[in-house]
Amino acid sequence: MLIIPAIDLKDGQCVRLLQGSMEDATVFGSDPVEMATRWVEAGCCRLHLVDLNGAFEGTPIHAEAVTAISKKYPDLPIQIGGGIRSLDTIEAYIKAGVSWCIIGTAAVKNPGFVREACQAFPGHIIVGIDAKDGRVATEGWADVSDVLATDLARGFANDGVSAIVYTDISRDGMMQGVNVDATVEVAKAGGIPVIASGGVTNMTDVERLCDVASQGILGAITGRAIYDGAIDLKEAQAYCDGRG
Repeated sequence: MLIIPAIDLKDGQCVRLLQGSMEDATVFGSDPVEMATRWVEAGCCRLHLVDLNGAFEGTPIHAEAVTAISKKYPDLPIQIGGGIRSLDTIEAYIKAGVSWCIIGTAAVKNPGFVREACQAFPGHIIVGIDAKDGRVATEGWADVSDVLATDLARGFANDGVSAIVYTDISRDGMMQGVNVDATVEVAKAGGIPVIASGGVTNMTDVERLCDVASQGILGAITGRAIYDGAIDLKEAQAYCDGRG
C-alpha cells in the first residue's frame, strides 16, 4: 500500500483545508516545488496534487506549478486533480509529465466524459469521489448531490478507470481518523482500486488501512498529518512495505 503525500495548491501556496472550506486554509509553504522536494527526500513513491482554485473555477489555475514539479522529478508518479473538465486539459497534463489526471466534478455531472477520457488516455485516468454522509459532493465540495458514492463507483466498473480517490469530507483535515468501512464499500462496489483520503491521522489509521488492503485499497493520501508530524512518511511507507 502506498502512502501518498498531498500538496494542495491555493493562490500559489501549499495549504490544507478543513472539510474543504477555502476560507479555512492553513498555509504550510509558498513554494510547491520546494514542498515536493521535501516529500521526495522523505521517500514518497507517488505525489498527490490538488489545484484547489481550479476545482472551484472549473479550469486549471496552477498548471505552471504542477509542470515545474514534474519537470524537476520526471520519474516521480504524480496524480493531479482540480478543474479537470476537458480532454485538452488531460492531454496538457500528460504531456507535462503527469501520470494520472483525477476527474471529480465532471465524473458526477457527465459520466460519459470519464469513459471518453479512459479511451483517449488509457491508464491515465483516476476518478475522484468526494462524499459527505455517503453522498457525492462536487464543485470543490461546495455542492452535495443525491448520488451515492457506491453507486457512482459501480457506474465506472467497466470503463477502464485506473483507481478511485475516495475522500470522506467530514474527516478531511479534521485529524479524526479515516473512514475505513466507507472506503472498502466503494472499492467493493466498483471493483476498482481505491486510494483512501480524508482523516488519515496517525499510524493507527495506516495500520487499519493495511489490514483491509487486500479488499482493494491501493494507497492512502495524507496531508495535515505529515505536515504536523503526526505521521512520519518514511516510517509509514516502510511499515506498509513490510506488510506486503
